[in-house]
Amino acid sequence: MGDDPGARIEDYALLSNCRTAALVSSGGSIDWLCLPRLDSASTFGALLGDESHGRWLLRPTDPDAVSTRRYDDETFVLVTRWESADAVAEVHDLMPIGLDPNATIRRTDLIRRVVGISGSMTFEQRLSIRFDYARVMPWVRQVGSEGEPCLVAMGGPDAVALRGAPLTAIDHQHRGEVAVEAGDVRDLQLTWFRSHLELPPTLDVQHEIETTKAWWQDWADRISHDGPHRDEVVRSLLILRALTNHETGGIAAAATMALPEEIGGVRNWDYRYVWLRDAALTLEALLAHGFLGVAGQWREWLLRAVAGDPSDLQIMYGPAGERDLPERVLSEFPGYEGSSPVRIGNGAAEQYQADVVGEVLVTLSAARAAGLDESDFSWPLERTLVRFASEQIERPDQGLWEIRGEPQLFTHSRVMMWAAFDRAVLAVEEYGLEGPVERWRGLRDRMRAEIDRDGVVDGHFVQHYGTTEVDASLLLLPQVGYCQPDDPRMLATVDRIEQTLMPDGLVRRYRTGTGVDGLAGSEGAFLACSFWLVEQYAVTGRFDEAHALMDRLCALANDVGMLSEEYDPVSARQLGNTPQAFSHLALVRAADALARAEPQPR
Repeated sequence: MGDDPGARIEDYALLSNCRTAALVSSGGSIDWLCLPRLDSASTFGALLGDESHGRWLLRPTDPDAVSTRRYDDETFVLVTRWESADAVAEVHDLMPIGLDPNATIRRTDLIRRVVGISGSMTFEQRLSIRFDYARVMPWVRQVGSEGEPCLVAMGGPDAVALRGAPLTAIDHQHRGEVAVEAGDVRDLQLTWFRSHLELPPTLDVQHEIETTKAWWQDWADRISHDGPHRDEVVRSLLILRALTNHETGGIAAAATMALPEEIGGVRNWDYRYVWLRDAALTLEALLAHGFLGVAGQWREWLLRAVAGDPSDLQIMYGPAGERDLPERVLSEFPGYEGSSPVRIGNGAAEQYQADVVGEVLVTLSAARAAGLDESDFSWPLERTLVRFASEQIERPDQGLWEIRGEPQLFTHSRVMMWAAFDRAVLAVEEYGLEGPVERWRGLRDRMRAEIDRDGVVDGHFVQHYGTTEVDASLLLLPQVGYCQPDDPRMLATVDRIEQTLMPDGLVRRYRTGTGVDGLAGSEGAFLACSFWLVEQYAVTGRFDEAHALMDRLCALANDVGMLSEEYDPVSARQLGNTPQAFSHLALVRAADALARAEPQPR
């Protein structure tokens, strides 16, 4: 989309300041940016339409120039190298991390530095600012001087300033050129600020680049991982950090909304929110690599988000714990490659998903084992969640996959309820915390008896009680300790998954068309599920298959290491929102499993 109608989801790279994120195409167009927060309304929305929905293009005027790109070491400073027949230049894109605690004005900036390497190269600049999901065309004025050009666009509460090069209004967009020769450096600065405030001062670009690079690299240097696929693990953990709001501690599921799970289909969801499940699993990946502080911050976020009556517990919240996430359609956007409707908000926030409490308690238990100290409210919070689970013990749910059909007693959900009671018992028995442990043991044993009776058919676990179908969530059962990976029921389940959910060697979540999900259409292979299978293969001694599948999955990442939610093996392209936390945290787990199962280098 954007400047290139053929741009694919994997053509985009991520910029982040740990509050919001931008997507930059390989053609030099920033086609997605919500300001000032990840779940704010878009300012650049061409990803879901075209340039009339907002974008910032910066690319050589020479149509034959070709680009390659990389991140500058282990950071989110994107370096795009453009080469033509007689010149080479680079564009360095970044969002300054901007974490100065003494800052009096909250601003969000995006820097595009053009660097001449050899010869002479001219870049064209095309800017279309469209606030509020392309529903507001701003009032634009020139406020700079000839030597210091500055364009300011205002609409409602939002304002954006662009400094660094002159722009001229042409057909509801602004255009200009930036020329560089070898050794030249030209800096373009985009700044968002509240429209009722004064224009913030110009940044010291060199200082911001150095500070931002150092911040990301310092964080990456703390990652501990010795084993296969280290580069992919580091980039995945960096992406998980980029999706974590530095101020609130909320961990978003993805940076985008409404990217389709089927091109032209209706499965177009908004993933810019904090799913308790996804955030919990992300924390486990970070905990496994030494980031205990993030767990403490997220626990405080969780306490704020779920405060009040536990019966009001939601499965997802906004980045600061917001509860009101109504799902609606934005008719202003035609959708990515015509995939509509374009949805904002997420109706799944009102679903009951029984596994969520278990996911949270398993993670908090792991944090306790890793050394996270109890706060005044941490254990009372967990006890409240356990009580909530016990009160809902008979209730069918929509499950891990957020089905929009009739609620079921999903086997994975029942196992996660078992895990909730199991971790509560563990907290008392191993860590000396107080609680009705006999009651929790009874609930745990009751859940196990039920699952072993109703969740197994013909020797394998099933998707939900009353069916013979399997789904990929069953691969998670050994991960939470319900059974051993080599349990005969688990091995039989893997066999059924291989037979029914892997038509092309990658794992589907479940068989669409069975009526369970209540939706039309189909979807691609869910990448996290295939990584779960890598882990299962590794811990049951199927090393060759584990490595082969892991290599195939890692090869599906784009040139800067990003994975979306799904992949279509037929059209060989990524699908769904990107970058997807679920995909990247599953990659990390799979790599860790390979490292543990086979300690010697390959």
